[in-house]
Amino acid sequence: MIKVDISNVWGQLSLPDLLAIEQEVAAAHNTLTEGTGAGNDFLGWLNLPTTEETEEMKRIQACADWIRENSEVFVVIGIGGSYLGPRAAIELMQGCNHNIGKGKGNPQVFFAGNTLSTRGWNELCRLLDGKDFSLAVISKSGTTTEPAIAFRGLKWMLDRKYGTDGARKRIFAITDPSKGALRQMATQEGWETFDIPPAAGGRFSVLTPVGLLPLAVAGINIRKVMAGAAEAKREYNYVRSFENPVWLYAGVRNLLYRNGKKLEILESFEPGFKMMGGWWQQLYGESEGKDGKGIFPVSAEFTADLHSLGQMIQQGERNMFETMVRFDAPEQKMEIMGDAQDLDGLNYLQGKTLDFVDEKAFLGTLAAHVDGGVPVITMDMGELNDEKLGEIFYFFELACGVSAYILGVNPFNQPGVEFYKRNMFQLLGKPGYEV
Repeated sequence: MIKVDISNVWGQLSLPDLLAIEQEVAAAHNTLTEGTGAGNDFLGWLNLPTTEETEEMKRIQACADWIRENSEVFVVIGIGGSYLGPRAAIELMQGCNHNIGKGKGNPQVFFAGNTLSTRGWNELCRLLDGKDFSLAVISKSGTTTEPAIAFRGLKWMLDRKYGTDGARKRIFAITDPSKGALRQMATQEGWETFDIPPAAGGRFSVLTPVGLLPLAVAGINIRKVMAGAAEAKREYNYVRSFENPVWLYAGVRNLLYRNGKKLEILESFEPGFKMMGGWWQQLYGESEGKDGKGIFPVSAEFTADLHSLGQMIQQGERNMFETMVRFDAPEQKMEIMGDAQDLDGLNYLQGKTLDFVDEKAFLGTLAAHVDGGVPVITMDMGELNDEKLGEIFYFFELACGVSAYILGVNPFNQPGVEFYKRNMFQLLGKPGYEV
């Protein structure tokens, strides 16, 4: 299990506070698992994890093997939950610079359709120039503006490079099982398709083909990922007390919110965790930010952001709390060498390892922020591997559902997202959106 430590929140909360909210946490968990709450038609993600290698997983792996063999680059087209989860997983497991040195047999993985930047598009075209590539287009509808524009352009490039028949083999559609423009296109064109379960909303879809196909192409063992998530499903739904770290995290963050802590900063000392913070931001921001409520989710990378946000955290308005994520140190160590002149004054660290310094930086940061009046939840993730990746995703998804029901909102809708789209469509002159 992930270990959640709340010993550094007691200056802001009391034990009676925690005991008082336990019944609310229990009720919220029951509401979620029994499907009696608002949005209960979007609970398909709850029981996705399995220890069995399903026929769908075998087909995903077979497609991934073909893509790896025939492509130097694999482009994933999607926005929101259609790209944040897989990108977060790949960068956490393989690092921010994972694409360097990759090619056919182990293709580079790029993400498109999540921006309207012309510079971003031009950069992608340069990266694809002269390369064999395949793509996955991920959308329930097929009409979301950003991915739809990117898909048009990339499909045209495939048709031009390989011809219609050759391009057809290199397009993989992940979409609604029966409806929508992308499903219609895929049926007409004969593309390989995978279903997004209708009962799994986008931000809860990482353990569907949305996440599993890109992960498999990147060389991550999706069977182990699902097995880790399945074990998390068993453990985190079985223990119904504050011995369950899901309960502890969901309960404490709501107590802190009630005590005026309106902003949560999710932090890790691992650079590869940065996109996981982005996935978490969408998951919690869209699930909780409604009805005039919600903890504002912010992610940070330490120690880098201690040199930018550190001052604000240390001495700014006391309206925030932190969740610090830690992993076991890797087996391969980096030892700090000595220097005859010692002009940088680092010889006192000679013979020490980088993870030793990192650990002291974590402890020093934790103490400083707590002393500065910021409550800090710490999470010990343990060893980072494929199984742990599945556990992390399921942990945060389950905690999000529980936390949102404690807050008293529907975790599975996002009505506010449509407002900017409506304004944009009016300005673009889209039919049906005229002023």
